[in-house]
Amino acid sequence: MGTLYLVRHGQASFGADNYDQLSELGHKQSVRVGEYFARKGIRFDGLIAGTLRRHKQTLEGILQGMNQAGGEHLSWDGLNEYDSQAVIASVHPHKLEKPTSPEMYRHHFRLLRDGLAQWMAGVVSPKGMPSYDDFVAGVAGALDHVRANHYGQTVLIVTSGGPIATAVGHVLGTSPETTIDLNMRIRNSSITEFAFTPKRHMLVCFNAIPHLEHEDPAWVTYS
Repeated sequence: MGTLYLVRHGQASFGADNYDQLSELGHKQSVRVGEYFARKGIRFDGLIAGTLRRHKQTLEGILQGMNQAGGEHLSWDGLNEYDSQAVIASVHPHKLEKPTSPEMYRHHFRLLRDGLAQWMAGVVSPKGMPSYDDFVAGVAGALDHVRANHYGQTVLIVTSGGPIATAVGHVLGTSPETTIDLNMRIRNSSITEFAFTPKRHMLVCFNAIPHLEHEDPAWVTYS
């Protein structure tokens, strides 16, 4: 049996010109994850991350918290997040203003849910994005790689909410609607755990934040 941990990146920069950058809080969240792994005596035989900046910064924070300098990792572009702006534009052709109020945030995520549902169903093709089937294949390929190369070992994957929800949905065989629900609830720096054999993955826990349980509630973020 092996163990796979999937960690969502720390808080990024929602609403900023460059979302793909950890905020100061996002970096602190990442370090806390590493400190938690260190306290639990968890060491990794394999490190895998998406190729986005926030993935690499989160992995660096985790390794910092573990007092583990450097650490080579496998870059896997199939673990990169979907382009939320492209998804929204596929169902809402007019440019959205930067959200500055609760209602604007709610409107943004309503459009995102609608766009995701239509992308999953093959109704729309967001610009510059793969088909949903190809997106799932990228995530499933990472899971296959772990099973084929790390049986009996402990592996860390750092990625985004979309790929984590997709991994859980793929393993459990959930509907697209349920996968979207999972995606919308994944917290920054949360930990999802799978046990795995050479043949399959089994979900152990989802969206856990034990490393933040003693922090200010404001440390729990979603974007």
